[in-house]
Amino acid sequence: MNEKSSCKLDHSLEDVKKKQEAISAFLPAEIAASLTGYLQGERSQEELNHVFHLLKKYDLAGEQEKQRRNEELTRLFT
Repeated sequence: MNEKSSCKLDHSLEDVKKKQEAISAFLPAEIAASLTGYLQGERSQEELNHVFHLLKKYDLAGEQEKQRRNEELTRLFT
């Protein structure tokens, strides 16, 4: 989770939802659906920040990086 250590901002639930909307076309359908459900629950600030950074620039990431992020997101949902 070294990505979040470089950012000092706390991201709100609304920030995360907006980021999800912005990159939803690039997410695998099952991840997008799971993320929607995940965000309906109570989430800590740390979780919100982590998810935001997994989604940030997802559309620009290479295939290996997308796979890594997909696996990390899937772990969060279970």
